Amino acid sequence: MKFARIIFANLLRKKVRLLLTIGSFAVALFLFAFLYVVNDAFQRGADVAGADRLVIINRTSIINSIPLSYRDKILRIPGVKVITHNNWFGGIYIEEKNFFVQFVIDPENQRQVFPEFVVPDDQWNAFLKDRVGAICGARLADRFHWKIGDRIPIRNNLYDAKNSAWEFNLDGIYHGKQPKDDETQFWFNWGYFEERVAQGFKGQVGWYVLRLDSPDDAVRVSKAIDAEFANSPYETKTETESAFAAGWVKQFGNIKILIISVGTIVFLTLLLVTGNTMAISVRERIPELAVFKAIGYSDRITLLFVLAESLIIALIGGLLGLSFAVLAVPVLAKAMSGMMVPTLVLTPSVLPLGLILTVLVGLISGMLPGLTAMHMRVVNALRRV
Repeated sequence: MKFARIIFANLLRKKVRLLLTIGSFAVALFLFAFLYVVNDAFQRGADVAGADRLVIINRTSIINSIPLSYRDKILRIPGVKVITHNNWFGGIYIEEKNFFVQFVIDPENQRQVFPEFVVPDDQWNAFLKDRVGAICGARLADRFHWKIGDRIPIRNNLYDAKNSAWEFNLDGIYHGKQPKDDETQFWFNWGYFEERVAQGFKGQVGWYVLRLDSPDDAVRVSKAIDAEFANSPYETKTETESAFAAGWVKQFGNIKILIISVGTIVFLTLLLVTGNTMAISVRERIPELAVFKAIGYSDRITLLFVLAESLIIALIGGLLGLSFAVLAVPVLAKAMSGMMVPTLVLTPSVLPLGLILTVLVGLISGMLPGLTAMHMRVVNALRRV
């Protein structure tokens, strides 16, 4: 602390340069936090997937259906605990920009297969009794300011040639047990769906999701299911939920490689900017540093001056960038809630990781100029005075 006045005097020597360097750090750390959040969002499906869940889709493509009659055959396979089925609905609420995921669900088994989605019992019972009932996630309800009892019209031209509105009563709102759980889905009853669709769609489901007696049975049960329907008109592809989620993410491209590449470029750019700033600062102060050494300051103290300046710049900029990320990510998540991307959540691990990166960049960028000052010969430096 006894050198604090000297360090801060040197930092404030060029105020504009100091502000620009701190600003560069703040922007870089904000980008780091945002990229981390985006990567976490796309990887979340695999991370939160149930270890004891399997997903069964049509072997050709998920857009092709599977007969409802497969359900009882799958249940007879040893190791299968409970099974449910879903259909993609793809309707439009008021206008196309109001996109959100809509699933036709099997109400009898949905909660047993997906226990992480919590619906109060009274709301779920009301949903079961209501032919046109619906359940939605808490974030979706907040987005449109829906409340229990609201009437929700959704038009659909995928299953309804007239593109007429399907009317739903909002009977319940579910919450996820973890912050990462998806609270943007809209569910409605399979029975209502079967009533309204054309004959060609009746008795067909989009995919099955089942829970196993034990996660250890995953490989055996997957092979048994696919073997059961091999060479049939509707062959199946069965995989763990985590593998299915990872495959779904790959449809967006290699998000992880893209984010790592951008993050590396940001890191290297930050090193160059900060390192160059510190190198210029040391070069400008060579005579002063020589005087310090001449009057008795050691080489290590000279190195300390430079590293301390670099670390202070890094920490101020890093904290500003991370603070901005804490404020901005929820706003961005709300703004992007209508797009077909996972919900953005700033996890607590981002902040310490960002601080570690900040300190690392501060040390590396200040090390080379600091070593230069440390090994500077006093006689040669004093010639510039």
